[in-house]
Amino acid sequence: MKFPSVARLPLLLAPTATMALLPSAGRRSSTVAATRPRHFLADGVRRPRRPSARLSTTAEDGDGSSPKVVSPASKAPSNAKRPPAPPPPPDASTFPPWSYDPRPHFRFEVLHESSKSMARVGRLHTPHGVVDTPGYVAVATNAALKGVDWRDADAAGQQLAFCNTYHLMLQPGTEVVEGAGGLHQFIGRRDRPLITDSGGFQVFSLAYGSVHEELSTGGELKRASLGDKNKSANIGGAPPVKVTEDGAVFRSYRDGRKFLLTPESTVQAQKALGADIIIPLDELPPYHIDRDALERSVERTHRWEARSLVEHLDDVRKQAMYCVIHGGMDRELRRKSLEYLTSLPFDGYAIGGSLGRNSDELMDLLAWMMPLLNEDSTNGGTRRRGKPRHLLGIADETGVLGAVRHGVDTMDSCYPTRIARHGTLLSREGKVHIKSGKYSRQYGVPIDQECGCSTCKRYDRAYLWHLFKAKEPVLMTLATIHNIHYMNDLMTRQRQLILEDKI
Repeated sequence: MKFPSVARLPLLLAPTATMALLPSAGRRSSTVAATRPRHFLADGVRRPRRPSARLSTTAEDGDGSSPKVVSPASKAPSNAKRPPAPPPPPDASTFPPWSYDPRPHFRFEVLHESSKSMARVGRLHTPHGVVDTPGYVAVATNAALKGVDWRDADAAGQQLAFCNTYHLMLQPGTEVVEGAGGLHQFIGRRDRPLITDSGGFQVFSLAYGSVHEELSTGGELKRASLGDKNKSANIGGAPPVKVTEDGAVFRSYRDGRKFLLTPESTVQAQKALGADIIIPLDELPPYHIDRDALERSVERTHRWEARSLVEHLDDVRKQAMYCVIHGGMDRELRRKSLEYLTSLPFDGYAIGGSLGRNSDELMDLLAWMMPLLNEDSTNGGTRRRGKPRHLLGIADETGVLGAVRHGVDTMDSCYPTRIARHGTLLSREGKVHIKSGKYSRQYGVPIDQECGCSTCKRYDRAYLWHLFKAKEPVLMTLATIHNIHYMNDLMTRQRQLILEDKI
């Protein structure tokens, strides 16, 4: 059984000035609903989606610009009872049997499991190439690695790369990428796989800033004033993001326009982008959060991810979808999230949410949680052990080495490329801060004596020191190429050590 072919929305993330017909919460307006499949049940009977609710440009808040969600509940008299709590997320049995079958276009094989730890060597087969695991995933936020041509990154051993859906929705727009034939054609990287996220992390960062900022401020929400250059924030001190059951309403950081992001619209956007692996919409709560709020967030994330999965299964398009396991540092909620999401027909498991304030907390969490994913038992029609595991946002060297030992297959982070742009180079001897004057006369000495990257083959530390002090842009390119090569070489060495049962 397969879902019928359906028309896709031409505008996947629309500013509210033009989105009167764009539904929220995955609900379709009358002009679109007739072409969309209805939600499915285990016996094949279809039921309608929930009543339509949409953002309207005619319904405004007091400042004359903020959109409202227009729904039957919002039209009720002020003394009406509060709407009932959202229903629980759908049970695994509501998904059709075929959705649990192996995907012919996506396959993960475990080649070896270490006898010393949970580390394992595998191979991920995608429509655009193979990924050797454990592997480092470079982050190309705007479908580009800053200062580096994709050909140089590929020559440095980069296989899987991570692009950001939220940023690509705003610029150039998913319709532009789709018109080019998808991301692989658009960026000229046709024989290497890509992964895109849902935008959930950007909702977090708009509200709290970076993870470091959230930890340092104790979870304080960002605010903006009239003079704030951050146009993504609301004016007048209001939170820059509003999260509801429907999705998230936020302002574009580019021009201040308001947008609605729903589980369905982010999946549609990722269909247009055409990456090999896609991520459902999730809510990333801060590290500093009380338990009741965290539990509500986890439940909402489960509902959002189930809705995203339904949308994905309507039109798979040779893509794989990973769930995102949440629960913060609360082990009971982590287990609950893991048990529920691994019971659904996702193709892989991503580990997200708050992962601790430091490396020690992260490793403690992985040491407890990863054995649950290593259980070789069926759960709701799925087998956990044989599916790939991705750690979101962690790829510093210490984190990588620890995660590999706990059985993580892939991990992404902008850390190696970001520090390269600021003059920090990775080596087997430790970090090389090339701005230091002690490198000014290290003639003939490459960044790393054992590195085979194009930078180390051609240039020494003295010249790279000069480029940094002279603020030459080429330093950013040379440094980034080296760090990408170093990370991929590190993963190659880790795979060999696992094969030899040394880690």
